[in-house]
Amino acid sequence: MAEDPITGLVLAGGAARRLQAAHPGADKGLLPLAGRPLIAWVIDNLAPQVQSLVISANRHLDDYRQLGHPVLPDRLPDMPGPLAGIHAALSVCPTEWLAVAACDTPFLPPDWVARLQHALTGSSAPIAYAHDPDQPHPLVAVLHRSLLPSLDAFLKAGNHRVRQWYGQHGAQAVPFPDPQAFQNLNTPEEWQAAESHLRSPAHPHPSP
Repeated sequence: MAEDPITGLVLAGGAARRLQAAHPGADKGLLPLAGRPLIAWVIDNLAPQVQSLVISANRHLDDYRQLGHPVLPDRLPDMPGPLAGIHAALSVCPTEWLAVAACDTPFLPPDWVARLQHALTGSSAPIAYAHDPDQPHPLVAVLHRSLLPSLDAFLKAGNHRVRQWYGQHGAQAVPFPDPQAFQNLNTPEEWQAAESHLRSPAHPHPSP
């Protein structure tokens, strides 16, 4: 398992609801963070860990395509939420495994994919996800593409909760020591703190 090829998925669907005052109508993944779209930081983290990468998005598709990776809209109408994006990616996934990251997690560990893959070595579980000392992170995960029929049925039955579906498959929580690595940016205060961190001299700053 640890050496199996894997496809990467960045979940970019969704509006920045808690940041709407400053950016009305904007997609969260396209908001500028330290001079670059937020999603660019996640792509930089995930791309070196996978064989290929796709972006899940339902709006501003041309803007996301400019980031240099295929963009997948949801395949099931009226099925909001991250599972719809995972469903779209599993539908076209060319590898046995899919690594999933949300677009608002710019500080992920550089080896999280390999660590989740390693945790599944010798296991029958088809899903592994990150869990720091404080909470689970179900949208930092590795999933097997054989799960597509199950997910298709789950969504078509009107369900949408990620952890409910994971529970049906005995998803394996994998411990990571640093909660800050999985920080989501949801408030202006969190955004400003991330901006300051990424602009600090100690942090590498790629070109936009």
